[in-house]
Order: sequence, then C-alpha cells, then structure tokens
Amino acid sequence: MKQILMIGGLALLAATALLLAYASTRPDEFRVERKLRIAASSDKLWPLIGELRAFNRWNPYERKDPAIKGRYSGAATGPGSRYEWESDKVGVGSLEITGQQPGQAVQMRLDFVKPFEAHNQAEFRLVPQGDGSTDVIWSMQGPANLISKVMGVFINMDKMVGRDFEDGLVNLQHIAKE
Repeated sequence: MKQILMIGGLALLAATALLLAYASTRPDEFRVERKLRIAASSDKLWPLIGELRAFNRWNPYERKDPAIKGRYSGAATGPGSRYEWESDKVGVGSLEITGQQPGQAVQMRLDFVKPFEAHNQAEFRLVPQGDGSTDVIWSMQGPANLISKVMGVFINMDKMVGRDFEDGLVNLQHIAKE
C-alpha cells in the first residue's frame, strides 16, 4: 500500500511539473478583441462609449448581475472618470478612463480585485465606414502571470471573454437603434 501511495504521489508530482513547464511556455501577455459593424454613425455611438454611465447601459458584465453595487467618481467624462463595482457574480474591481480621442477611441484601465487580481488595458475604437455604419472594436490586453497561464491550459480566455465582448457589442447595437 505504501508503495502504491508513493508511486501515485510521484506521478502527481511529475504531472504537476509537466503542467507548470508547459504553462510557462505560453505567452506572457494576452489579448482579446472583437468587432461588430453597427448601422450608426460614430457620432451617435461615441456618447455610449466615451462616458462610463452610458457604457454601463450596455456593458455585458453589468447586465450579468442586477444587484451589482457600483460607484462613480472622478471626472464625469474623459480621463479620470472612474467606476468601481462589487458583485457576487462578476467580482470586485474598477474601470478608469485613461485616454480619449473623441469620436474615435477610448482607453481604460481595468483592475480586478476578486475573484483574482488582474490589471489590464481595454480600448474601444470607432472606425466609420462609407455607408454610414461604424466598426466598433473592443479589445483588452494584459500580462499573463503563471496562474493565468495554467488556467489558460484548461480555459480558453479568448472564447470566454470574447463571448462577453460579442454580447456587449450586440447590446450596444440595440441601444444605438433607440
């Protein structure tokens, strides 16, 4: 029995070492990006993206938890505009506008505290099209530490977060029709 436990323990140790070795070869940064062409001008879409209160009308993470506790601070719009949230479903964190090119792009710092700590950058870009529609591009990128690399072996972050981005862009599309 003792020998079986020792062999099992060594096998578990070897599997863990192989997992860590494989995970350490994964990229040190991640990037998720989704795009949707919306039948609206960039002028119509900009207020829904460039201001956090309007953004939260279509933000898929806000919609996941109607009981979310959020608080706005800083500037009403533009760099320094900040939103903090606490939720049992989407965790605890904050979002701050760090840069804007009105009508074209907004950059945000996204900090998660729970369920795990992460510090990422998000960006929305608006690319007007000749037919009056606009390509809206939502991206997020950040560092991938060893824990996130190990998680990435089992969970496809691009698919998981990408689905949320796709849902959010569809929500934006619906609001833009109002």
